[in-house]
Amino acid sequence: MIDEIKIKSTQKEEYIDITSRIASAMQRQKRVNGLLHLFVPHTTAAITINENADPDVMRDIGKGLAEIVPTSGFRHSEGNSPAHIKSSLIGASLTVNIENKELCLGTWQGVYFCEFDGPRERKVWITFHA
Repeated sequence: MIDEIKIKSTQKEEYIDITSRIASAMQRQKRVNGLLHLFVPHTTAAITINENADPDVMRDIGKGLAEIVPTSGFRHSEGNSPAHIKSSLIGASLTVNIENKELCLGTWQGVYFCEFDGPRERKVWITFHA
């Protein structure tokens, strides 16, 4: 079964903690243990797992990506090539273990939706595999 989380980004680039929304989706599942697959069906957004205790970590990731990916010099006519590159670097999918309907994440980990070409309305598809 595929579930869906809708996300409305408000900035050109932002990192949105969606851990609790994914955990809520898991509670609706009938199965208890398995794998959760998360997929972002967009070419200028991504999904990642990283520290959610200190917001500076995600700010630093954004700063690091900005240093890696230049903002000009690309041929793509829409002008959002940096967003496409950042999305490719971070990735469009994740798999997380589920035990007793709980996400098996480390103490400091959270799941982040990464917006690179906002503001926009986006979605994350969730599939549970027992």
